[in-house]
Amino acid sequence: MDTATTADATGAVAGPAGPEGRDLQAFAVELRRLNGEMNRLVHGFAATQGLHATDVQALAAILDSDTPLTPGRLREHLGLTSGAVTACLDRLERAGHIRRSRDSKDRRVVHLHYAPRGRSAARAHFLPLAEAAARAQEGFGDDELAVVLRFLTAMNEELDRLSGRR
Repeated sequence: MDTATTADATGAVAGPAGPEGRDLQAFAVELRRLNGEMNRLVHGFAATQGLHATDVQALAAILDSDTPLTPGRLREHLGLTSGAVTACLDRLERAGHIRRSRDSKDRRVVHLHYAPRGRSAARAHFLPLAEAAARAQEGFGDDELAVVLRFLTAMNEELDRLSGRR
């Protein structure tokens, strides 16, 4: 059986005939719906905070990083120019969402931190999303959630590869 897949102009993926193809189509539809709803939430947060959608992506990167990000690492993550990252960080700092600090060993290095005021604003705005995620998880066992998390991790790794980050 041929297992090749193709995408149409809208990004809809057509796979092989049979259950595998329908599953791929269903995944594509649900991922697009999820992405659309997440974008609406992000744009809503950005609008209430006087930020750009890219600013919210920067906040997420700063929040999710295991170690304090530098502007250079953030630039690589977002795929922006140095000037665009500086403008983004200036907006975030003015709005109270982040703070910059100099490295104690090398004062040339700047670290980015999520500021308490910004964290509080984000928590308040995204609390309904966290509550919805908790309700959605209630219908799944630990083993099923582990598979979902594994899928999302694998999907993000594939997207990183497509964007050239890996």
